[in-house]
Amino acid sequence: MNETQRKTLDEALETLPLVAILRGITPEEVEDVCDALVGAGFRMIEIPLNSPRPWESIERAVAHCPASVLIGAGTVLEAADAERLERLGAPLMVTPNTDPEVVRAGADHGLAPMIGCMTPSEALAAARSGARALKLFPAARLGTGYFKDINAILPGSLPVLAVGGIERSNMAEWHAVGVRGFGFGSNLYKPGRDAADIAEIAADLVAEWRRLEGGEG
Repeated sequence: MNETQRKTLDEALETLPLVAILRGITPEEVEDVCDALVGAGFRMIEIPLNSPRPWESIERAVAHCPASVLIGAGTVLEAADAERLERLGAPLMVTPNTDPEVVRAGADHGLAPMIGCMTPSEALAAARSGARALKLFPAARLGTGYFKDINAILPGSLPVLAVGGIERSNMAEWHAVGVRGFGFGSNLYKPGRDAADIAEIAADLVAEWRRLEGGEG
């Protein structure tokens, strides 16, 4: 990450830690969808690598979005992908699991590894390997009670984002137990959804986060 991206990441994780997960997006629609998300206030956009032609979508998104928006890859399973993300100027590296080799590769290439974990052992391994944030997944199936139980031993310096089954209606219950951000998948974007609808959903999610933080929606 360059210094601008580093500051953007710090600000996003502090003030609006919401990640848009664009699973299934194509290069042909990525610019319109990014415009909808950025217009609503999103500053972190993830393009999973099991989407059609994901690297082309990532490259287009990086070129199209303003410097205040961070682009990256999700479903990162191979350490070699870290170098490619660095070359594209896409600093977000989001994984569904905790693989220390992949985490270290992301950190070594100056990326922001957001690492999927479910157990305390996985979370602590991710932290030791250089994670920038932890992704509790699958959050809705695990439940807020589970997170509350394990949160006491998680590294306080790493924000935890709840991902999987998160939507506007259940953000408050997760926020109440200490989750510091969210990733939104098919409730926000799914293939074929109109950009105007995405913009409306995204704006509702941003407004709810600001309400929970004590600001205006």
